[in-house]
Amino acid sequence: EVQLQASGGGLVQAGGSLRLSCAASGFTFANYAIGWFRQAPGKEREGVLCASSGLVGSTYYADSVKGRFTISNDNAKRTVYLQMNHLKPEDTAVYYCAADPLATIGGPMDCQSFWFRSWGQGTLVTVSS
Repeated sequence: EVQLQASGGGLVQAGGSLRLSCAASGFTFANYAIGWFRQAPGKEREGVLCASSGLVGSTYYADSVKGRFTISNDNAKRTVYLQMNHLKPEDTAVYYCAADPLATIGGPMDCQSFWFRSWGQGTLVTVSS
């Protein structure tokens, strides 16, 4: 069974950094596309960063986070990370990690929540102004 557990959220000052973790079980990174999404109160869930299978191929970054957020993984720990740098108050949201065995990442249309069938719990990131 594919299971994901997001963690690492917290309070951080604007301009600071934070690394979110997504512990995985029941699947192999090489066979699943990985996505990070976020949702702020009153707003629709949006794709932040989505990576192709194995985190080696195509990676989509939302314009709002491009150059600031990156994805990486530690296969030994079966964990995917979202490194967030130069955080802004508008980055404040609940962040979710997701995975899907069939999704392919080629552009913004591929980094949408409905393409991903497995989801972890959200972790709250609050960036103070």
